[in-house]
Amino acid sequence: MIKNYFLLFIVLITSNVFSQEIYFKTGKNYTKYIYKDSNLQSNPNLQSGTGSFYEIGFMKPLTNKKIFYSLGLSLNDYNALGGNTANSYRWDTQYLGLQAGLLYHFYTCKNNSKNNSKNNIDFFVKTALNTSSMIYGKEELNGTYYDLMDQKEFRGILLESSLGLMVKYQIPSFGAISLGYDFGQTINVTNNSKEKLSFNTNQLELGIHFNIN
Repeated sequence: MIKNYFLLFIVLITSNVFSQEIYFKTGKNYTKYIYKDSNLQSNPNLQSGTGSFYEIGFMKPLTNKKIFYSLGLSLNDYNALGGNTANSYRWDTQYLGLQAGLLYHFYTCKNNSKNNSKNNIDFFVKTALNTSSMIYGKEELNGTYYDLMDQKEFRGILLESSLGLMVKYQIPSFGAISLGYDFGQTINVTNNSKEKLSFNTNQLELGIHFNIN
């Protein structure tokens, strides 16, 4: 699975070698698990967990220069805490995925200096779709660890839709740095068991962008 993701990403990114920029993003995921057991009863003891995320990819403008598309390879931690007076547990998971997005450039704050065309601050609204699969998963229950890779509600294909904002500061002769926020909702589209699991994730990101044309 990992090799298939990597090979597909390499083919796609090399076919767009003259795209406007490549980027690297990292940041924090704040994930809320929505878990229902075989009786479709939710777990009130689950708490939001934190984890890291990483993404590398490229972004290219479409014909009108206001709308951009992006394609990236992502690694997300989706973690959660839970428990009561009798039990305590923790879920630590990592998902590798491909992310495709659209960005709309809706505002530019221009620098009044002579190089104002190169020191702009650009504002984007963005949406994305991420398809991913688990590469690591552990459950800690009262100090004992269990493998989640065999649990149907965790494994398989996850589909996340997200909506967010990004602010980008242009740096002459380099590229740009960016700050962003995304809210995402994730479901397991291949889980046919009676236990159901989905996520809501707030993501804060820092990005570095390199011009390649």
